[in-house]
Amino acid sequence: METPKHILGTFDEALSNLRNDLLTMAGLTERSFYSAINGLLQRDDSLCAKAIADDEEVDQLELQIDKIGLEILLRYQPVASDLRQVVSGMKLSPNIERVADEATNIAECARRLNRHPPLREVNLIVPIQAQAISMFKDSIDAFVREDVELARAIVSRDKQLDDMNASANRQLTDRMMQDRDQLRGYLNLILISRCLERVGDHATNIAEDAVYAAAAEDIRHQS
Repeated sequence: METPKHILGTFDEALSNLRNDLLTMAGLTERSFYSAINGLLQRDDSLCAKAIADDEEVDQLELQIDKIGLEILLRYQPVASDLRQVVSGMKLSPNIERVADEATNIAECARRLNRHPPLREVNLIVPIQAQAISMFKDSIDAFVREDVELARAIVSRDKQLDDMNASANRQLTDRMMQDRDQLRGYLNLILISRCLERVGDHATNIAEDAVYAAAAEDIRHQS
């Protein structure tokens, strides 16, 4: 028996709304991330403030996505791939929201750094942030395009980001020992590096959900 088209259309519209909200949320989070990083590198407090302001809208979108997802589950009771799409979308939003939280944390550290003379060690952050934002953007693309190979590659890239963070921490800790006057500045750079490492963790979670949504395979905790 053929399913009436108006029922499919209504479900498809609801799922499309869910995905559109996710993309809006991801776009805002990416903007917040760039504002925070540029606020750090350009020593611009106004950009830091913009990153922090975006976080509230991201939080509201997370609540909206949860509401839409629950309504879809209760009203349409989807199964198989449709169910995976809804559940994965609902799991994505908390990870996106936490990336926005990390952008806020970076912006707050940057504002503290901006009150003091610049540190040349801020250059250690540049490759780390590039790796982190690349992973986040690719994880969203993998989910949207149902690109399993791209998602799997993100999981392996997380180890590279961990190593970059560890290397920066070692160098900054050494500088702290050598230059006690700048101790707080180096500490803030360490905190920023750790925030970026966590962005990679959330991107990895998104990539794992992308694989589950597209291929019905749970790759969490696999070596």
